Amino acid sequence: MFLALKHTGFEVYIHAGEIVVECYRLSKLLPSDEKFNLVGQIRRAAISIKLNIAEGASRRTTAERKRFYEIARSSLVELDSAFDVCVAINYYDNTQLVKLSKLVNSCYAMLSKLISN
Repeated sequence: MFLALKHTGFEVYIHAGEIVVECYRLSKLLPSDEKFNLVGQIRRAAISIKLNIAEGASRRTTAERKRFYEIARSSLVELDSAFDVCVAINYYDNTQLVKLSKLVNSCYAMLSKLISN
């Protein structure tokens, strides 16, 4: 935000930011008794994706960068699992998650490519 760094223009970083916004929007729809459970877990996982992409981009070596991208991808998988639970217990139906689904799949593919290159 304050630093004009190259990673802020990366498509994967932009998608990660959109995931954070969408997760915050969707988590507001959860019951209040989930505030310290699913809401917190979903928000932490979403933020972790973006933050680890940023941190990885700032690393000097390819191995270091890939490690942070792996962590970001793992947080993305965690997020996917959290929403799987939400659907299973009928907090959402799949139609409410279309935008997030597209973002998650796109971000997963981009992170996987960064890791494998």
